[in-house]
Amino acid sequence: MSRHKSKPNPGRNTRLADQIQKDLAGLIQRELDMSRAGLVTLTGVDLSADYAHAKVYFTVMGAEPEQATAALNEKAGWLHSLLFKMLHIHTVPTLRFVHDAQLAKGIELSRLIDQANSGTGPDAAVDDTVNPDGRG
Repeated sequence: MSRHKSKPNPGRNTRLADQIQKDLAGLIQRELDMSRAGLVTLTGVDLSADYAHAKVYFTVMGAEPEQATAALNEKAGWLHSLLFKMLHIHTVPTLRFVHDAQLAKGIELSRLIDQANSGTGPDAAVDDTVNPDGRG
């Protein structure tokens, strides 16, 4: 019996997460009728250290995020079985789909910055004149 404990390989974790993302994107596009879930784009996969669980992050256009999350999580078991046939690994992770709100937050932040730069923001009506005593 070996006394050395195997160390997790962060490179393998990243490669496997990327492969799962790529394969799932193809499966979702080809195999699922996503008419009620809108256009889904996978943005990332986080794997647990033992590769047993995966959080699959996605964005959606044309549907509410809650509706798309429900539709994808409903099909997660079936996607897991298809993924098992594609990947040649001992443990294929259980999938959990999570809406990635970072893109929406970035768009909103960009809109607010553009609004502030154009002078049409909520603070645009503030009078920035110099005080009569010369101090600004």
